[in-house]
Amino acid sequence: MTETRVRELVERIRTHGAGDIGRRAVRRLSNNLAVAFATSALDFPLLTQDVADSTKLCLAPPPGRRASQEALNLGWLCTPPGPGSGGHTTLFRMVKGMEDRGHKCTLLLYDRHGTNMSRAVAVVREYWPWLHADIRVVPASIQGFDGCVASSWETAHVLARRSAAAAIHRFYFIQDYEPFFFPRGSLYSLAEDSYRLGFTHIALGNMVADALFENAGVSSAAVPFGCDGDTYVLDNYGTRSGVVFYARESVDRRGTLLGELAMEDFHRRHPEQPIHVYGDPLPSWQVPHHHHGKLSPVQLNRLYNQCLAGLALSFTNISLVAEEMLSCGMAPIVNDHPFARKDLGTPGVRWAPATPGGIAEALCRAVEDPPSPGEAAHSASSARKSWELTKAKTAAIIEAQSFGGLQPGDVHT
Repeated sequence: MTETRVRELVERIRTHGAGDIGRRAVRRLSNNLAVAFATSALDFPLLTQDVADSTKLCLAPPPGRRASQEALNLGWLCTPPGPGSGGHTTLFRMVKGMEDRGHKCTLLLYDRHGTNMSRAVAVVREYWPWLHADIRVVPASIQGFDGCVASSWETAHVLARRSAAAAIHRFYFIQDYEPFFFPRGSLYSLAEDSYRLGFTHIALGNMVADALFENAGVSSAAVPFGCDGDTYVLDNYGTRSGVVFYARESVDRRGTLLGELAMEDFHRRHPEQPIHVYGDPLPSWQVPHHHHGKLSPVQLNRLYNQCLAGLALSFTNISLVAEEMLSCGMAPIVNDHPFARKDLGTPGVRWAPATPGGIAEALCRAVEDPPSPGEAAHSASSARKSWELTKAKTAAIIEAQSFGGLQPGDVHT
């Protein structure tokens, strides 16, 4: 090592500490190993043969009008769920809605690296015990269903490729505009092309419906958001303190870095307010905080009823956390965007520019001028109380196409 390089290293240690140097070395080693062993290919969520191409795709047309309206046999494609996954919970509510209407439902799990079925079944049965659907691995050829529902961009590709020869109805339940998950590039383009495969699109909320139309040029039927009003309830009309922060460092669309920077500013201005973090741990974060790990909905309801405000940041659709906080009498701080306001017009939401200072300022206002018990009760009563309307509208779209011959082009925003 040259003398100049040694001086640079000493200065860097003096300025940033040895820990920073160690982390940089680990990152370089990790990057070198990733290149040497081509590990980035493991992150691609599809097998090569499951990548569809809307410019070459030729799908068998769905069947015509049914002679009777007997129960449907429906497949629902998704990735194997982790315990308590929010996206899976919303999808499974739609599955339950179809089950309650007498239809037969089967979860078709897709993981390009293989699915541990015994574990996957155990997770579904433990965390969603109200779901009765059969659970299988996606077969090489999807047949025998009246219709199938994709639930993410990768499962849309799988459905297109593996059901191409089947005369079935194909649906796509879309909870986020998923190209926004990625920088402009291969994954962005493949995610965007999943909306051009000829399925009937069911968009969760107007934000997604508008993003589909404005960015991908495709139409969809929007169904409204819901909220678990049986779990998230206002039961504390008295003293509150502190703020809540949901951390997902590995998922940039959740705005964790912005949240950390905003909380640092907030803590300088209001050190008396405790900061509660749930989700991912933040081991290098210097702000004093209580880390609660992963919390169940019941535990979250208890925490929300203790606190004044919390961050409900999301950049590809509005976060369900916002109305759950409102239902408990909290003030949710939501990153402002015209799309988001179309789905979240409930009183009590604090809109903030998506900058550290803008979010910190909204948090400060929320704790300096908290809602009165009456105002908190009004906001809580204005939040949506169930998912029943969402389930009913989703079911109506699936049944209308299956029984009435509705075509994808007939569905408009």
